Amino acid sequence: MSDINEDLDIAVIGMAGRFPGADNLDIFWEKLKNGVELIQQFGDDALLEAGIDPELLKNPRYVKARGIISDADAFDAYFFDYSPHEAEIIDPQHRLFLEKCWEAMEQAGYNSDLYDGLIGVFGGVSMNTNLYSYLARRGKPLDAAEGYQLAIGNDKDFLTTRVSYKMNLRGPSLDIQTACSTSMVAITVACQNLLNYSCDMALAGGVSITLPQEQGYLYQEGMILSPDGHCRAFDAKARGTVSGNGAGVVLLKRISDAMADGDTIHAVIKGAAYNNDGARRVGYTAPGVDGQADAIDSAQYVADIDPRSITYVETHGTGTEMGDPIEVSALKQVFGPASNDKQYCALGSVKTNIGHLDAASGVAGFIKTVLALEHRQIPPSLHYQAPNPQID
Repeated sequence: MSDINEDLDIAVIGMAGRFPGADNLDIFWEKLKNGVELIQQFGDDALLEAGIDPELLKNPRYVKARGIISDADAFDAYFFDYSPHEAEIIDPQHRLFLEKCWEAMEQAGYNSDLYDGLIGVFGGVSMNTNLYSYLARRGKPLDAAEGYQLAIGNDKDFLTTRVSYKMNLRGPSLDIQTACSTSMVAITVACQNLLNYSCDMALAGGVSITLPQEQGYLYQEGMILSPDGHCRAFDAKARGTVSGNGAGVVLLKRISDAMADGDTIHAVIKGAAYNNDGARRVGYTAPGVDGQADAIDSAQYVADIDPRSITYVETHGTGTEMGDPIEVSALKQVFGPASNDKQYCALGSVKTNIGHLDAASGVAGFIKTVLALEHRQIPPSLHYQAPNPQID
C-alpha cells in the first residue's frame, strides 16, 4: 500500500450490516450500485395490522413510508446462550447489535475467545420503542428480579457491555450517544482508543429499530421528514428525509498490526475528528456551517492529505431545505481555498436509498463508502434532477 502512515492509520478489517432491503452487505452493494430505492411504501392493510389508528390513515398528511429491515424480531437465543425468555425481554436493537458485532469478527476471520489481544466495543442505539409494548403485552406487575432483567435488557447503558460479556472482549466498552452522529462518533472514538493502545482491535457502529416497523408519519412543513416518502438530497425539490431501521458494525485495527497479521484490509481511515457547533447555529436542532467546516478541516489535518486529492464525499445529506445548503457551504469552506478546479469531487447520500437510520445513519454511509472504494465505483445518489437553488 502506498502513502500509508503506520503510526496513525487505522485499517477496516471487518464489516457487517443489516439495512432496509438488504440483509447483508453483498445485497446492500448490489442495490446501491444499481440505484435501487429501499424505502418501503405501505398499504393500508399492513398499517392496520401493525396497529396504526384507522383515522390516522385518512389524514392526507400521513406519509406511509419507512425503511424497514427483515426479521427485526428474530434472534438465535441459544447461539448466544440466552434462554428464550431472556431474549424476549432484551431490546431488539441490543440483540441485532450483538449479532452484527459477532458477524464483523467472523467476517474478519477472528474468534474472540482465541484472540490474545484486547478488543474494544464502541457503539450507540436509538430510543427504545420495545419496552412499553412488552409491558403492555404482559399486563401484570413485574417481580424484582424480572424488573432488574428488563432494565438491563433495555437501557442504552448496557448495549456495548453486553457484547463484551457475550463475546469475551476485555478492551474498553463504551456507549456513545450523540443522536444521528452516534455511529460516526463511535468509529472516531474507536480509532482514538486504538491509537492510544487501549485496545488492539475495536468494534464500532450503531443500531436503530423503531417498532412497529410498519408505520408512517405525519408530514409537517419545515420539519425534517419528507412530504412524499422520498429523500432528494441536494435537489431543488428536497423537502426532507425518511426514517429507517438498520444496524452496522465495523472491525478496526492499527494498520501496522493489520499488515503484519495478514488481515484483509477493506479500507484505511487516515483521519477522523468530531466537535460541536456550540451556539453558532440558528437553533438547537439546526446544523451550523462553521462547526461542520472545523470538523472536516481537523480530520483532513490529522490525515495530512490535500483536499484536492479527494474525489468523493459521502455526506449527511438529509435532503432538507436548510441542511443541504449548510453542508455544502461547510465543504466549500474547506475545499474552496485548496483548489480553483470545479467538479472534481462527487457528493452522495445513502439516505436517498435507505432513509435516515438515526444512530446507525453514520455507519451506513461509512460502509457504503468502503464498498465504493473496494469496488472502485461511486453508486448513484437517487432522486437528483436539479440543484437546490441555495447551493452554488
